[in-house]
Amino acid sequence: QVQFVESGGGLVQPGGSLRLSCTASPGVVGMYAMAWFRQKPGNERELVARISGTDEHYPFYMDFVNGRFTISKDNDGLYLQMDRVEPEDQAVYYCNRLPPYPTWGQGTQVTVSS
Repeated sequence: QVQFVESGGGLVQPGGSLRLSCTASPGVVGMYAMAWFRQKPGNERELVARISGTDEHYPFYMDFVNGRFTISKDNDGLYLQMDRVEPEDQAVYYCNRLPPYPTWGQGTQVTVSS
């Protein structure tokens, strides 16, 4: 069974930065297209960014990212560098491959507050 473990969340002030990390079962991150998702209370889980499974690692970002986040990966994990964080970014962040496996990790909470 594939497992995902997200980390790096926490409390951040508006305008601040966080770096989220995701590890997965061996081979998953390096082999597949991967993505970060987030879920706010009462909302559906939504895509934040994805990165291709090819060697070129092409990124794609949802419009609300607006140049503030950077997705990357290596053989060890998937990452999301979050800069200029906004209050609307407060959510639980999850990683998964694309298309998503049915099992999800616990996620990592990002709280934005001054």
